[in-house]
Amino acid sequence: MGKILGICISEKRGTEKHEIQEANLVKDWGIEGDAHGGKWHRQVSLLSFEKIEDFRAKGAEVDFGAFGENLIVEGYDLRALPVGTRFQIGDAVLELTQIGKECHSHCQIYKRMGDCIMPREGVFTEVVKSGHIKVGDEITMIPPKKDRPFTAAVITLSDKGAAGEREDKSGPKIVEMIKEAGYDVKETLLLPDGRTALEKQLIRLADQRQINVIFTTGGTGFAERDVTPEATIAVCDRMANGIADAIRNYSMTITPRAMFSRAVSGIRKKTLIINLPGSPKAVQEALEFLLPHLDHGIGILRGSEGECACAWRTVNSNG
Repeated sequence: MGKILGICISEKRGTEKHEIQEANLVKDWGIEGDAHGGKWHRQVSLLSFEKIEDFRAKGAEVDFGAFGENLIVEGYDLRALPVGTRFQIGDAVLELTQIGKECHSHCQIYKRMGDCIMPREGVFTEVVKSGHIKVGDEITMIPPKKDRPFTAAVITLSDKGAAGEREDKSGPKIVEMIKEAGYDVKETLLLPDGRTALEKQLIRLADQRQINVIFTTGGTGFAERDVTPEATIAVCDRMANGIADAIRNYSMTITPRAMFSRAVSGIRKKTLIINLPGSPKAVQEALEFLLPHLDHGIGILRGSEGECACAWRTVNSNG
């Protein structure tokens, strides 16, 4: 069990947070009166007191709130907890949604010390149940449920779509189908073709948001800017091209043009990344084939489902 040692807010973004002794946590919003509240996944930020103390030991004089954190928590290594972990503080409940963040511009602490711990040690949460909190309150960690829905993100790659010259129909089709299959869609993005932005988003979604599966659509053909497979390969630790091959083989029964797909599939940490075709029709056909079988693989990655190798060996040893 942990304890809240500090509560900090700022009335305007871009200004240093200051300490308060108590606050209201508002469901689907954040801390009442804090500028970072809103309808998004980073409503309340938390930082471990122990990490602040380690930073102070290097000679830094930093007050609570100096890193932009809302809650200073003693007793937990917050960065080590998985996304989906919940924290109960009295009646209030927070759910962990992101680990760390990108540092867009170095803060005053970084300029003075050459380091800042918030981008790598800070975590972000949503308020899932309202309540009143105060300094000194106990905070209880609740592990994620094994049977919780799989989380997903959808990225459409299209120069014309990103420029507003063409309506994206493939991304919404993916969202529609995976929601019907029970997936919890956390983010949808529309990016121009190319590697740099896609690689950055794949890394963020896998590392910081710990999304279970990312679907991309577009950029898998022969055109010069069709580089979705290259971006996917660049960020993956392991490839899972049995998925891409299976989709391609199935699509070949519908149209021989499926042979021109260069789509790949791979794994970054515990996130599965799957390249889908670019057209809405091909996306629908691929997902109709894939979705009935996909849960097993994602469950193994997440650790909520066991391997099937033993059963496979038993069947084959008897055959």
